[in-house]
This record gives sequence, structure tokens and C-alpha cells, in this order.
Amino acid sequence: MESILITGASGFIGSFIVEEALNRRFSVWAGVRTSSSREYLQHRKIHILELDMTRPDVLRTQLSGYKGTHAKFDYIVHCAGLTKCIDKDNFDRVNYAQTRRFIEVLRDLNMIPKQFIYISSLSIFGPIHEKTNDPIREKDLPKPNTVYGMSKLKAEIYIEGLPGFPYVIYRPTGVYGPRERDYFLMCKSIKQHFDVAVGFRRQNLTFVYVKDVARAIFLGIEKQTCRRTFLLSDGQVYNSRTFSRYVCNELGNPFVFRLTIPLFLLKVVSLLAEFWARITRKPGTLNLDKYKIMKQRNWQCDISPAITELGYTPEYNLEEGVKETIAWYKEKEWL
Repeated sequence: MESILITGASGFIGSFIVEEALNRRFSVWAGVRTSSSREYLQHRKIHILELDMTRPDVLRTQLSGYKGTHAKFDYIVHCAGLTKCIDKDNFDRVNYAQTRRFIEVLRDLNMIPKQFIYISSLSIFGPIHEKTNDPIREKDLPKPNTVYGMSKLKAEIYIEGLPGFPYVIYRPTGVYGPRERDYFLMCKSIKQHFDVAVGFRRQNLTFVYVKDVARAIFLGIEKQTCRRTFLLSDGQVYNSRTFSRYVCNELGNPFVFRLTIPLFLLKVVSLLAEFWARITRKPGTLNLDKYKIMKQRNWQCDISPAITELGYTPEYNLEEGVKETIAWYKEKEWL
């Protein structure tokens, strides 16, 4: 039985990667912080490994303890990272510096796996094709306009610059599904009879269901892919109202007030929300980074390399994914 370590295993995407690994009969190690919730890591076959990415000496001790008993991991999926924070410097500290430190410790301990899989983001590119409306492609020159996107890009550049390092990088577009909380807020708003769109110009959106992201990772493992980067979506393009329309269908088509917020007003609200987050010391969903993401009009991306090289075929389109997601929200009484 091959072993796999999944960092950030307690999070939204990480917990689904853990489940997919269990389904494929891997020996699964869930890398978590001491303070991490274990809510989605209850299966008896999951081995919990506490990892402190903030302190290299402690991290070295923790990984050495594993190596002393089990040798090294066959595969590592590095999913741990920040998607929101109060101090923007933390994006660089966690998403880049801690990723670099983690790899350095693995190299020092001779624990480099067959594949080191890094979960990045389509956000590393920024709004590069807003005028031409062309799909974003793997070889396009990234120009991130968010602190989050820059931190992920810096981690990619470091990983790709390691000679012979067996990486595979995945750059998913907007990931949604059960357990996710940002899209959930949109669903909750619709249930409360409000649907908000941003900007008056058409927005081409792409999505990928969380289970399809997990499946793509294991297709890459099966193919023994090495030193490659893939963009992930469900292969379709949607307008800004499609997601909310499917949510409405699953909620029984409640009466909804549909509002369109001008971009300048959204920017003001985002700045105020960011200011409030600093005062309360609680990171919010809306901030200046999020404003730039919502402002971007073109999120089309080319997933043909994943299709041809990995045999990736998305199992969920947006309608099917929303249906399953809303059913889960209802079952767990989130909605």
C-alpha cells in the first residue's frame, strides 16, 4: 500500500483529497496543525500527523519521527495555505515561505517523494486576457494583481526552479462543493431573497467541483506525471447569473431581489470591509484582493493538456455540482 501525505487535510479541498486517497486504498496521512479541526477526518484509516510549518526545527523533528518508523512518503499533496487573512504579509509567509521551508526540510531528510503535488490557483495569472477574451493557457505569462496570487506564483517559481524535483502543480479555477464557505454565503443570501452581481459588463466565469480536483490529482499519480503544470475547470464557461440560477432551482425558486453593484461601489465596500477586519482582527470574505478577483471579467482557461495527458474528464458540470452541494448544505442544516 503506497503512502500519501496531504497537508491542509482539515480544510475544504484537503479533506476531499483525503477521501479520494482512502477510496483508492492509499495509506493516508493527514497533515494538520495542532489547532486544526478534525471534523472531516474521522475515518478510522486516517493517520493524523501534526506538522508545524512555522518552526523548521519542530517540523524536522515531526517528519524525522515519521521517517524513523515508515521511511518516506510515496506522494505528498501540499494543500496547506491561506486564502484569506488580515495581514497581507501572511500570504507570502504561509503560501510561499512555509512551502519553501517544507521542501527544504524534506530534502535535508532525504524524504523527497515520487511526486510532490502543489495546489496552486488560476489567480496567479491575474486579468491577462480581459480585452481579447481568450482562454488562459498554461504557458501564458502570469501577471498576478492580488497578494494571494503573487504568493502562489512565488511558490511555483521556487518549486519549478529545483533541479530534478518531481513536482506536479494544479491551478484550479473557482472550486466549490460541500463544506466550502465562500460560495455558501452566496447560497445563503439567495435563500434570504437577495442575489448580487458585480459590474455591468459580461463576466465569463469558470468553476470546478471539488471532487473533480481530487480526481485529477490521482490521475496524475497514476500516470506518474512529473514536472508538469495543469489548469483545472469543468471545461465550460458560465455567465455571472448561472451559479445563482442553479442555486435558486435547488432552493425551490424563492422570490429573489436581483441587484447589480457597480465596480466603484464594490471597491469602496471592500476597503471598508478590510478596515473593519483589521479592527476586529477577524478576516472577512470581502477585501481588496477579493474585489480584484470579482472585478476580473474573463476566467476562461484551457484544460486540454489535463484532458490529453491525464485523461481528465470532469464528472460534474455546474448544475450537477450545485445540486449535490445544496443537498449537503441542507442535510447539515447550513441552509
